[in-house]
Amino acid sequence: MKRLARWGLVLTGLLAPGLVLAQIGGLNAVTVTTAPDGGQVYSVTLQILIIMTLMTLLPSALIMMTSFTRIIIVLGILRQGLGTTQTPSNQILLGLALFLTLFVMSPIFQEMYDTAIQPYMEEQLGTEEALAKAVKPLRTFMLAQTRESDLALFAGIRGIDGFESPDDIPLTLLVPSFVISELKTAFQIGFLILIPFLIIDLVVASVLMSMGMMMLSPLIISLPFKLMLFVLVDGWSLLLGTLARSFYT
Repeated sequence: MKRLARWGLVLTGLLAPGLVLAQIGGLNAVTVTTAPDGGQVYSVTLQILIIMTLMTLLPSALIMMTSFTRIIIVLGILRQGLGTTQTPSNQILLGLALFLTLFVMSPIFQEMYDTAIQPYMEEQLGTEEALAKAVKPLRTFMLAQTRESDLALFAGIRGIDGFESPDDIPLTLLVPSFVISELKTAFQIGFLILIPFLIIDLVVASVLMSMGMMMLSPLIISLPFKLMLFVLVDGWSLLLGTLARSFYT
């Protein structure tokens, strides 16, 4: 009990100056005022709090609301098909997927900056209006890559028959639909990538069986042939170029 009393006195001493300043009016940390046009203006402290909250959600948004998901899955399937389990390394694949994502999403990010971020920094837009305009290019991108069947699936689960316009689709419904569509597309591309490598594995395995070399792993023999095929067709340029173009068709 004595220790609790001492800690109570310490906390009271620490909090007392803040309480006094708050009563005096020196700290207006969280304030929301009404603008002349009827909108809401948030205090700087509250704006910083909102920005820090959005920063914590940035990795999830980068993975689930951009082209990153499709790219990293296709690159992972490619490495699996080649049979090089650790080459390229995870860091290289993640870096390549990240920069290719920035390349694909740069027009969308530029539009978000021109229509929302820059006017907001120049105090031409309120917070709510800036957020609405910033989400619009990203919504357009996700809708262009989302299948109608996936949208209908989650709309049916939510009990919604349809939408009058694309702007009526909430992000809580659009994001999972977009992710499922991206997974389907990534696995379709991965299937086409694996076919030539599978043929090489089958041919090598058949030759080794016919020669009676059953103790020798076919993967060891087929790996140089798969690497040679991938290099001869300029696989990296072909694959990454096709991935980048797939978001603009």
